[in-house]
Amino acid sequence: MMTENGTVPQGSTMVRTAPTEVPARATRRRFSAAYKLRIVEEADRCAPGEQGALLRREGLYSSHLTKWRRQRAAGSLQRRGRGRGSPDASAAVRQVTALERENRRLRQRLDRAETIIAAQSKLCALWNLPTPPQHGSNG
Repeated sequence: MMTENGTVPQGSTMVRTAPTEVPARATRRRFSAAYKLRIVEEADRCAPGEQGALLRREGLYSSHLTKWRRQRAAGSLQRRGRGRGSPDASAAVRQVTALERENRRLRQRLDRAETIIAAQSKLCALWNLPTPPQHGSNG
């Protein structure tokens, strides 16, 4: 039997029951680079024994600090204002990548065309037909 204040009598003591609601689905927390950098710098300033209080206050784990310190050492936390993606993808790098992709595509088309021309030439020779004119030769 539950009383008005959410306690259940058990022997001579009252025991408070926990709420039974469970979130439908957990969501992954996301931290901005500015937040990570602020927390890492604050953790670096903590006196011995204060770091645990910081982590509890922020709801973080020590593994967060370890990972974020590595990111800071690699320089990825200093790039504020950048979106997701490759940090070194400048306009020139993107242009070179696009040109290389187009070059590959055009080479594939050229190989396909040369294969077709070779097959046509062999068929013409097999059936004693005049060969198709060769493009690019002035003769």
